[in-house]
Amino acid sequence: MTEAERQVGQRLLIDVRIDVGQCDATVTDRIEDTVDYGEVCEAIYLVAQQRSYKTLERLCSAVADRLLDRYDVQGVWVKAAKPEPPLPLPVSEVSVEVWREAE
Repeated sequence: MTEAERQVGQRLLIDVRIDVGQCDATVTDRIEDTVDYGEVCEAIYLVAQQRSYKTLERLCSAVADRLLDRYDVQGVWVKAAKPEPPLPLPVSEVSVEVWREAE
């Protein structure tokens, strides 16, 4: 992000895909047997608010790492997009994607 974006603020859109593997919910259909996406959204919000990130790459990595640390999942894909970035060209969006697998 540019200095102006940091001062004024920049709207970001975050997409997340979580590979839950063969979790119990695939059989039980119970929410408590899988990842609660409400909790995931709160975790993402906290990561984004804890500090200022200069790059979308670092933000995506921080979100992916937090989700892998917090949940028993096989992998996490995170995409951060800036709609209508401040560029001298007619660009509708720029984005970065990060994929992390559990170790």
